Amino acid sequence: SLGSPQPLPPGSSAGDQNLFTSVYPTLSQQLPREPMEWRRSYGRAPKMIHLESNFVQFKEELLPKEGNKALLTFPFLHIYWTECCVSTSEGKRTRGGIGLKMSVALCMEGLSQIVCSCLCRCVVLSDPLKDSSRTQESWNAFLTKLRTLLLMSFTKNLGKFEDDMRTLREKRTEPGWSFCEYFMVQEELAFVFEMLQQFEDALVQYDELDALFSQYVVNFGAGDGANWLTFFCQPVKSWNGLILRKPIDMEKRESIQRREATLLDLRSYLFSRQCTLLLFLQRPWEVAQRALELLHNCVQELKLLEVSVPPGALDCWVFLSCLEVLQRIEGCCDRAQIDSNIAHTVGLWSYATEKLKSLGYLCGLVSEKGPNSEDLNRTVDLLAGLGAERPETANTAQSPYKKLKEALSSVEAFEKHYLDLSHATIEMYTSIGRIRSAKFVGKDLAEFYMRKKAPQKAEIYLQGALKNYLAEGWALPITHTRKQLAECQKHLGQIENYLQTSSLLASDHHLTEEERKHFCQEILDFASQPSDNPGHKIVLPMQSFAQLRDLHFDPSNAVVHVGGVLCIEITMYSQMPVPVHVEQIVVNVHFSIEKNSYRKTAEWLTKHKTSNGIINFPPETAPFPVSQNSLPALELYEMFERSPSDNSLNTTGIICRNVHMLLRRQESSSSLEMPSGVALEEGAHVLRCSHVTLEPGANQITFRTQAKEPGTYTLRQLCASVGSVWFVLPHIYPIVQYDVYSQEPQLHVEPLADSLLAGIPQKVKFTVTTGHYTIKNGDSLQLSNAEAMLILCQAESRAVVYSNTREQSSDAALRIQSSDKVTSISLPVAPAYHVIEFELEVLSLPSAPALGGESDMLGMAEPHRKHKDKQKTGHCMVTTDHKVSIDCPWSIYSTVIALTFSVPFRTTHALLSSGTRKYVQVCVQNLSELDFQLSDSYLVDTSDSTDLQLVPLNTQSQQPIYSKQSVFFVWELKWTEEPPPSLHCQFSVGFSPASEEQLSISLKPYTYEFKVENFFTLYNVKAEIFPPSGMEYCRTGSLCSLEVLITRLSDLLEVDKDEALTESDEHFSTKLMYEVVDNSSNWAVCGKSCGVISMPVAARATHRVHMEVMPLFAGYLPLPDVRLFKYLPHHSAHSSQLDADSWIENDSLSVDKHGDDQPDSSSLKSRGSVHSACSSEHKGLPMPRLQALPAGQVFNSSSGTQVLVIPSQDDHVLEVSVT
Repeated sequence: SLGSPQPLPPGSSAGDQNLFTSVYPTLSQQLPREPMEWRRSYGRAPKMIHLESNFVQFKEELLPKEGNKALLTFPFLHIYWTECCVSTSEGKRTRGGIGLKMSVALCMEGLSQIVCSCLCRCVVLSDPLKDSSRTQESWNAFLTKLRTLLLMSFTKNLGKFEDDMRTLREKRTEPGWSFCEYFMVQEELAFVFEMLQQFEDALVQYDELDALFSQYVVNFGAGDGANWLTFFCQPVKSWNGLILRKPIDMEKRESIQRREATLLDLRSYLFSRQCTLLLFLQRPWEVAQRALELLHNCVQELKLLEVSVPPGALDCWVFLSCLEVLQRIEGCCDRAQIDSNIAHTVGLWSYATEKLKSLGYLCGLVSEKGPNSEDLNRTVDLLAGLGAERPETANTAQSPYKKLKEALSSVEAFEKHYLDLSHATIEMYTSIGRIRSAKFVGKDLAEFYMRKKAPQKAEIYLQGALKNYLAEGWALPITHTRKQLAECQKHLGQIENYLQTSSLLASDHHLTEEERKHFCQEILDFASQPSDNPGHKIVLPMQSFAQLRDLHFDPSNAVVHVGGVLCIEITMYSQMPVPVHVEQIVVNVHFSIEKNSYRKTAEWLTKHKTSNGIINFPPETAPFPVSQNSLPALELYEMFERSPSDNSLNTTGIICRNVHMLLRRQESSSSLEMPSGVALEEGAHVLRCSHVTLEPGANQITFRTQAKEPGTYTLRQLCASVGSVWFVLPHIYPIVQYDVYSQEPQLHVEPLADSLLAGIPQKVKFTVTTGHYTIKNGDSLQLSNAEAMLILCQAESRAVVYSNTREQSSDAALRIQSSDKVTSISLPVAPAYHVIEFELEVLSLPSAPALGGESDMLGMAEPHRKHKDKQKTGHCMVTTDHKVSIDCPWSIYSTVIALTFSVPFRTTHALLSSGTRKYVQVCVQNLSELDFQLSDSYLVDTSDSTDLQLVPLNTQSQQPIYSKQSVFFVWELKWTEEPPPSLHCQFSVGFSPASEEQLSISLKPYTYEFKVENFFTLYNVKAEIFPPSGMEYCRTGSLCSLEVLITRLSDLLEVDKDEALTESDEHFSTKLMYEVVDNSSNWAVCGKSCGVISMPVAARATHRVHMEVMPLFAGYLPLPDVRLFKYLPHHSAHSSQLDADSWIENDSLSVDKHGDDQPDSSSLKSRGSVHSACSSEHKGLPMPRLQALPAGQVFNSSSGTQVLVIPSQDDHVLEVSVT
């Protein structure tokens, strides 16, 4: 008997039939228990399968004939059964059936070799009916061999079958090749896979047949048709839909085999087999997806093949097929699965609804009067094409056949079924978020209701669809839906809504010109009708009627004074297809007075307004969204992903970087075509323009208004009236305002330059803003003359009169009359809200503040405040304020202005000495940006001393001084008698700007006063350093001798008479303190660095001081500084100083040489300060006071002297001081 997988076709068997019958039950049970690995050719993945056997008795007619293509009836394996004797372990021979061990010899071979020629094909099954371990082992070996040989034979024959099928497919271009024949061959292979429960492989066979047939149909449509396709081009006579309730539709299969099947028959059978396999694979939702594709493709294939189809037949086939697929899926899934997978089935519901609607329209079931005789005949023909109901659905109450037949039976039944399907489809679409599809079905419902004369039901669906289209930007569906909505609103008598929709359609460029004119005329016709209520106004949005493009103010700054005229020109772009006569265009204006807004001047307002006076308005939201072409361009970029290990290319693709811009949901501003709700504003302030004809496109409209009340006016609303219809722009944005001001007269004085310079003529600009005051003949400005500032009168001075828009109105000569106290300026005649401008020259005296004394270090005199002068530190110019009181003709109060002048020069002085000879140096620094020419410099003693002479050392009479530069002047002091204790000097120098020509007036010289005190030299100090004995030069680290010689140069003078002066029998003396300081740290002073001496007040009196110093560096070193102080008696309230007795020393007193070789800390610190020598033990005691001698009383004759210091021989590091 043949063992083959159930239900594979049987093989053949021979031998002892009774013996086989006895072991068959065990064989049929044990064979499919263990899986086998099935390895196939062409690199296909191996699979684990279970083999089931069907054994038949061998007959000669079972052997395959030549050319046989049947795989199901093909015998795979021949098994020969026989009983034989087997020797026992004792060497005896036994026979079965009599209690001896028996064995069954099985000879298995392929049909190609009936005779067994190989021992590997022989298997012995020992005692098959007993229950023993040996028997079980025998059965296991037998079953393993049987499975292996059976699978080998099946694989071998299956591969040969596939090769033959592939060869047959490759002959498809030859004449006479038949698709139906090839279909049956490949389906045979699909059956085999299905019997092996390899449903995926079986499905692949049908998918290949589907793709092959589809390609031939496409080629036929392109003009490359196959002859066998003519069998499928026969007219469609039956349209009973898909049959999915039987595993195999044998009727349609036989028609394909006989080459009598139509296109619908082939597609129906092919899909039914795919559906069966998909359900075996538990993929019901793919059935729904494939079904929807099949139904759409069949419609197109019938058109490509030019198959004759009766009207409505294809709609019936699609409707029945949709319901059949849905019911088939419902039969294998529970309700929870169906509800959670609505997204896969809703397309079939929608398609069925669409086809039922088409059938209703075709059969006259939607018309107002019902179906006529022609419609009834067509319905009968369609029902006849359905044929009789199939037995498998005859007992189903809601079968597709019964539903269609009932829906076409009457108007009421059709309406019930169509509404049920439509509502169910809308609900499903909505539940899965496909709003657009739901609205599309609703739009079909609205069309149905409009045909049924129920516009009140249609409106809500049209509004919903329109809202969705507006949100997503579908321009053409918007236009089509609005046309339907307009018709619906007209039937409902919704006048305002209808006019609003008509205005939108009249401006819609997706309509033809005639359609736009029709809707525009609808508005004009209604507007021309007499109204029952004369005061009633229909308010519509303006965006569909016209758009505001720009606005222009004249004057451009949108500022006008009270009584002035303001012009506003707007550009309106009419979107109507014909000229429209507008009775009036009104702009509602909101008036407001903010806090202190009435005080705003034209100057202030101008700074806050646009310069050109043009305001552009952004494009308003269109009544329909812009086309998809206005979306941003796709930003596509290549994407590569490489392996991190070897950098090989793994994947490549294209990404869109601006997908967020392309797929974002757009919200529409006008979601529903409902009443706009725009309200007309009623106000006292309006701008009006009457009887305007708006041509299609841009129109210029001008409003003129005369300002009456000061404040801010905001343009709020734009309205255009056509009869009783008012088109309103509720809010004008961006905000548009103009200001009306009432201004008080004002006087403003400002310099033309950044700063006014004293001493030279400077121009000052006078600006008179007349405001509401009118300047009459004889009006003048009365200026009180300042003491140190002159107002220069020029004959060519003129005044210019401007309007408030800065347009020159007139000019006139300026008449100026000046007296000692008052300067009168006559103003030219000027009307209100004008500006008078003129320029005057003023001159401030250039005197510098009087200064006295000398500077702390350099003898430089610093200026001090005088007459409330203002001075900044550093190198800033000294400034002086001059206040002028002005009486104006429009006010009883005086206006006080302050002009600030800067002195261009900064002057310092210094006292220079050369022994007893004295010199005065004056430095003039130019701090301004101008260059000047200096001349006639003088320095005089204001005390008129007869025995003192000031001899100038400057020989040039003219000398330039450039910006930021300085010029020095020097005089030598000479006297014949005792010099005075102090000098009161006045420096003067003439100056004029270097870049200008000769001035019309003479300028006053620049003066500078200062005082010099104690300038006579009383003491001469001389210092000298000597190398150690036996050395020619000083060495670093070696002590050297410092000798200081203090010499009195004059006898007793008036300046000596102070607290330090003491009188003895022989002469007067004074106490001095000396200090040796080395600020450059070149020397270390050893021992005491300071001391107090009693100095005789007599000419040539000398005091010597000796001390030791140590050079710290090599090179030419400057000598340490020697300072002198007056030593005054102590007062109890003064700060601590050292006791006098500890400081007094005699001429013969030498420097203390006791102590360490290194200088002590007190001597090192003495270089820094006089107070560094103080000792802590003297704190708290009353100490004397020190008074520094003026620089002019002490002359250091050794200043600038240097001493050569050579390095010591044992120094490893050489430090050289370079000065």
